[in-house]
Amino acid sequence: MTQDPQVKTLKAGVVGAGVFGGYHAKKYAELPGVELVGVFDIDLARAQALAGPLGAAAFDDMDAFLAAVDVVTVATPAVHHAKAALAALKAGKPVYSEKPLAVSPEDADAMIAAAAKAGVPLACGHQERVVFQAMGLLDIPEQPLRLEAVRRGTPSDRNLDVSVVLDLMIHDIDLALALCAADPVAVEGEGEAARGYGLDWVKVEATFANGFTAVFDSSRVAEARERTMKVVFPSGEVEIDFLARTFRNTTPFPLIEDFTETPAGKDPLGQSVAGFLKAVRSEAPRPVVTGEEAARALDLALAVEHSVD
Repeated sequence: MTQDPQVKTLKAGVVGAGVFGGYHAKKYAELPGVELVGVFDIDLARAQALAGPLGAAAFDDMDAFLAAVDVVTVATPAVHHAKAALAALKAGKPVYSEKPLAVSPEDADAMIAAAAKAGVPLACGHQERVVFQAMGLLDIPEQPLRLEAVRRGTPSDRNLDVSVVLDLMIHDIDLALALCAADPVAVEGEGEAARGYGLDWVKVEATFANGFTAVFDSSRVAEARERTMKVVFPSGEVEIDFLARTFRNTTPFPLIEDFTETPAGKDPLGQSVAGFLKAVRSEAPRPVVTGEEAARALDLALAVEHSVD
């Protein structure tokens, strides 16, 4: 793919050299118009192991890292998102934060304020939104009546710094908020910390001001993976199997049957990152998911947690 010679190649950096940091670093190494130049991690050896094969530099000094880059992805454990993102935003760097945006409303608000003050985009990695867009589901001209989401995973040692709500359920929370224009007004649920690291399974029902209801059922201690969603509209239903990447649509509104063959369907993360870069370049008015939208998802996620306490 050729690049417009008038367009500056953006220098990208990734904070966090874990699994998700690796995904993001490789996307920056692949995408046009951007160059991966740095990986920051408090463990320099880990940063070197990720950065070296991709031709980037490794850093364990945040100031030096920020001086070397134009844009930053934060892919640390969730409890450290705000600290890294605020450092980057205060240095005037656009930020793409993995989900959840933060783990407290105060940190999320501080990130949004810092981005506004710097005049730079703040994006969040709710990449399932890209799949919804690829399907055409966000274009259905009806408000849904009900949503039922199941997202279950098998036990893992990853992401135990947060509950299953902030780890898995928040994907479906963001999708529900993308579909429904109203705000949630009540949440009732149940759950359990099966392994002592915080909530491991949760099932809740959220009621919205316009009568829409959303049922979220998430587990990270299930026997098998399951990721499904049913959205009920006045005119019909859409049922989605996210693992099989298939759907059934009984509404009169056409969806994109071969969405898995579109660029967004094939590579949601790449499209999400590309959307962030377009916003940075002012080629798009906003990233796929804004900081404000991610903060709204965080608010409902924390309300879910509180309903189970």
